Amino acid sequence: MKSHCHITLLFVLLFTSVVFAQSTQPSGYIIHCGTLIDGVSSQSRHNIDINVSGNKITEVRQGTGAFSASPPEGRAYFIDLQSYTCLPGLIDTHTHVLLQGDIIVDYDEQLLKESTAYRAIRATVAVRRALDFGFTALRDLETEGAGYADVDIRNAIDRGIIPGPHMQVSSRAMDVTGAYPLLGYSWELELPHGVQVVDGVDGGRKAVREQLSHGADWIKVYSDRGGMVRPDGVLDDIPTFTLDEMRAIVDETHRQRHKIASHAAGLNGVHISVEAGVDTVEHGTYIAPEDLKTMVQKGIWYVPTPYLAHYRAQVLPRTAERMQQQIKIQQDTFRRAMAAGVKIAYGTDAGAFEWTISPAVQFPVMVQYGMSPMQAIQSATIQAADLMGMKDRIGSIETGKLADIIAVAGDPLADISILQKVDFVMKDGQIYKRPAGH
Repeated sequence: MKSHCHITLLFVLLFTSVVFAQSTQPSGYIIHCGTLIDGVSSQSRHNIDINVSGNKITEVRQGTGAFSASPPEGRAYFIDLQSYTCLPGLIDTHTHVLLQGDIIVDYDEQLLKESTAYRAIRATVAVRRALDFGFTALRDLETEGAGYADVDIRNAIDRGIIPGPHMQVSSRAMDVTGAYPLLGYSWELELPHGVQVVDGVDGGRKAVREQLSHGADWIKVYSDRGGMVRPDGVLDDIPTFTLDEMRAIVDETHRQRHKIASHAAGLNGVHISVEAGVDTVEHGTYIAPEDLKTMVQKGIWYVPTPYLAHYRAQVLPRTAERMQQQIKIQQDTFRRAMAAGVKIAYGTDAGAFEWTISPAVQFPVMVQYGMSPMQAIQSATIQAADLMGMKDRIGSIETGKLADIIAVAGDPLADISILQKVDFVMKDGQIYKRPAGH
C-alpha cells in the first residue's frame, strides 16, 4: 500500500510538472527589428515588430519599443534585434548539396571513391551550413552521380530528422551518350556517370517518368557542352539533345505538372531550351537577343550563377584568361537580360564551390553586374520563391507566410556583402542561430 501511494504520488508530481511546463511555454515570438527588408517593398522600414505563432507570421506591425519589458502577448518570447536588419530567409535556386567543391575535390574521386551513403552524410552537413548562412530554402539541381539521395535528404528535413532548408530536388538530371563525366577511361570499363544517360524521344519520356516516380520535384537536362568563344564574342557550344528530344522531355515533364530546368551556357543550348519551352535557363553565359525576347514571352526564368567564374579564376590561375572571357560575356548577357525584362532568380551553383563558403558571396557580383542591392535581395527572396512556386508560403515577411526570418548587423542596402555574415536564423518558426547574448 505504501509502495502504491509512492507510485501514485510520483505520477501526480510528474503529471503536474508536465502541465506546468506546458502552461509556461511561450505562445510564440515577438521579433523587434531595427530595420526590416520584407522582400516585396521597394524601401526598408524601421522599428518593426514581427509576431510569430507556431511556424507562421501572424502580424507585421510598427513597433512601440516597449515590448522588451512587458510583452503584451503574455508569455511570448521577445527577441530584441533593434541593432539588426531583418530579412526573409534567403533562397538559392541552383545548388548541389551532394557535391563538396568539384574543383577542389576531383570529380572522379567523388564518383569512384565515395559511396552514396558517405556523400549523403556530408550533404547533411552542407544543408545545415546553408541554414546557418541564412538560406532557408534551396532548389537542388541534381546529385552528380548519387542517385536519388537528394530525395532522401529533402524527406529527412521535412520529417524533422535532420535540420536544413526547405528543399526542391531534381535527382539524377539527364544528358546524352558521350557528353558527361565520367569520360576518358578505357572503353572496356563500365563506369558510373554524373547523370542519367538518355537518348531519343522515347528514352527522354521514360527518364522523366522514372525520376518523377522516385520523388524528383524538378527535371533537369544538360543542353550543351564544349563552350568556345567566337571572334565576335559569342559563346558557341555543342548542343546535346536534338530539338525533338528536348521537346519530348519538356512535354512529358509539363504533362505530369512538373517543371524543367536546363543547364545551357551557350548559343545553341539556350536556343534549343527556349524553343522547347523549359521553365528555367541555368547559367546562360551567352543568350542571343532573340532568345531573351522569347524568354520574356514564355515567362522563362534566368538563373545566371555569375560568381562561379570569378571563383574559378581565383582558385585555378591557369583558367583565369578563359574565365575572364566568360565573365565579360556573362556580364553583358546579365545586363541585356535585365534590360529585356527577363525574370532573374538567385542561384549560385553552391557545391561546385565548397559549402564552407556562404552562397551569399554572389550578391556583390550581381550588384557589380547592374542590379541594385534591393533587386539582388529580391532575386533571392520573393523572386526565387516565385520560381519555386512557393511565393504564397516563403520569400517575404508578411502575415500568413512561414516564419523564415534572418537578421544581419548593419544595412545590406548600403553594403550588400554583409549578407555573408548572418547572425540570426529562424526557419518554420524555429530558431537555429541567434546573436551572442540573445
